[in-house]
Amino acid sequence: MTTTAVHEFQSHLNNWAAAIVANDPGRIDSFVEPNWLIVGPEGGPVSRERFLAVVESGELSHSDMLFKVLEARTYGDVALVLAHGTNHGSWRGARFGADEWVTEVFVRRSQGWRCSFSALTPNYAAIARPRRDTSAL
Repeated sequence: MTTTAVHEFQSHLNNWAAAIVANDPGRIDSFVEPNWLIVGPEGGPVSRERFLAVVESGELSHSDMLFKVLEARTYGDVALVLAHGTNHGSWRGARFGADEWVTEVFVRRSQGWRCSFSALTPNYAAIARPRRDTSAL
């Protein structure tokens, strides 16, 4: 892990989060590969097309999203990024909030880094008990 890679991907994820909060499918699409998959605990793998369609329809919207990049490892034109993420929004009119660990696989393209896979893991520790400082662990 390099400090440069962490800063680069922190900026990249901040920009991607802004596109998601804008609920703008075109902007969101500019951050992902054509065959991007997002895997979450709610329903398994979701294709790029399905994700963009539910944003376009208004079924899924986000009001805020924050990431803190914890690790960023580059291997040539591939990067693995681990982040802590929080977000709020609505799904089919029902409000939701999430606190999760986010694992991303990026591929370097001529237009920059684009995400190929996203995996979301709920931060059950944050749900089960009040947050405490674990930075010394």
